[in-house]
Amino acid sequence: MSDPGVLRLHNTLTRRLDPFVPGDPSNVTFYTCGPTVYDDAHIGNFRAFLAADLLRRWIESPLCTLQGPDSTPHAGPRTVTHVMNITDVGHMTDDAQADGGGEDKMALAGQRLAEAKKSGKLPAGASIDPNDPRAIAAFYADRFVEDAKALGLKVATDADARPELMPRASAHVEPGMIPMIESLIEKNHAYVAGDPGSRAVYFDVGSFAPYGSLSGNTLDALRGGAGGRVIDSNQQQKRHPADFLLWKEDERHLMKWPSPWGTGYPGWHIECSAMARALLGDVIDIHSGGEDNIFPHHECELAQSCCATGHDTFARHWFHARYLMVEGKKMSKSAGTFYTARELFEQGHDPAAVRLELIKGHYRANVDFSMDGLRASAKTVERWRTFVSAGEHAKSPDREGGADSRAIARAEFAGAMHDDLNIARAIGAINTWIGATPEPTKADAELMRTFDTTLGVLDLATLARTEFAIGVFLPGVDPSPAVEALLADRADAKKAKDFARSDAIRDELRAKGYAIKDVAGGKVEVGPA
Repeated sequence: MSDPGVLRLHNTLTRRLDPFVPGDPSNVTFYTCGPTVYDDAHIGNFRAFLAADLLRRWIESPLCTLQGPDSTPHAGPRTVTHVMNITDVGHMTDDAQADGGGEDKMALAGQRLAEAKKSGKLPAGASIDPNDPRAIAAFYADRFVEDAKALGLKVATDADARPELMPRASAHVEPGMIPMIESLIEKNHAYVAGDPGSRAVYFDVGSFAPYGSLSGNTLDALRGGAGGRVIDSNQQQKRHPADFLLWKEDERHLMKWPSPWGTGYPGWHIECSAMARALLGDVIDIHSGGEDNIFPHHECELAQSCCATGHDTFARHWFHARYLMVEGKKMSKSAGTFYTARELFEQGHDPAAVRLELIKGHYRANVDFSMDGLRASAKTVERWRTFVSAGEHAKSPDREGGADSRAIARAEFAGAMHDDLNIARAIGAINTWIGATPEPTKADAELMRTFDTTLGVLDLATLARTEFAIGVFLPGVDPSPAVEALLADRADAKKAKDFARSDAIRDELRAKGYAIKDVAGGKVEVGPA
């Protein structure tokens, strides 16, 4: 039997497995870098968001033990205040680079939506002005929240009652970002460059000695631009090639605000520092994101936050999930290996199965998402749901030896999760226990529900399918009488062995935007073409 111990997590800053020690083990503060809403979030994005959600759920679990600041174990109960920002400021495609630049993301989104509107491919019921950047941001923000709730992200549900837990960056420019930039200038950690009309405010990386400690990049390596592209024309006005943008004066930018340095927009990195400070305080317990956030985004956040607050720490623990592969390859639209969450839902995949498939691999491994894996996850979820249902309807409250087997399963699950969120081992412990429990009792069902407070799959809503005598309509497909009539005609044609007519109806439905597949029970599954 594993020793549950205390939660130990890999800390990107220290590059080792450390006990997670919050400032107050009863009240943990957690900040997650959220989406930039100029398009739908893909499953790679959600892999990082779900890793954070899994960690948050485990910290809240009654099975989780933390190490307190005095080195004593803390078994709870505890509250996690989890904030995930929504970046709805119109950033540039090259914002990750030291000098920013590229194309305006909101302008590109507007072009894409205008084309969709012209071709009639906007989502049903959507009414949006492609020329209004704030409307574009609101449109995609709403869709992200819908997807996040479908996948069980607790922060999205929490934000219904407390909207500040999913703050919009656009609401924090004037009250938070501009004052923080002013403070950095006053403390000689930032400077204004350029002439009025084309001014920029840069953070002076040379003013913060630990710069590079999170990512491992050194200022000497960055002097030539390594790790972040720099623009030659900007170098004469910068003190160091790696000095990064805090504010850009640009009257032409779609989304802009007045500032002491001219009308323009904030640099990408300042946003999260301002929002985390406003909502969680100067020093937070956990900061999470994808591994692509480590540099430059989180490195820059760490520097500017410490310089603005005067503390030598911004986050006690840095948590990063690695990239997601799809069918063994990097996600690619041209290769057909690029999926958004809602595309999978529209294809009829249970959100619980999508969630399990995205969390069942270790967050620090480059896991592979596949359709075979998704189907296996769906079977696992169904097995767990069947087990819980049988236990909750059992006549006997327990069985001989039940308490002992549950104690073993509980300890194995906790030991795995305390070991840097070893989710594969935790799931293995559940499946071993279930396999040895052919007749679950109410007590067994209760323990499985305790495990699910961390996993978060049992009670996710299964997407409704509209079913009638001949067809099963997948989500996102309109079960119109005309389509039902064609399906009935096709069934008659197949019964009469008129396969030419049957194939012709299939082609007619495809031309109308429907893909059909014969399934068990003599029915037809209807999805989008």
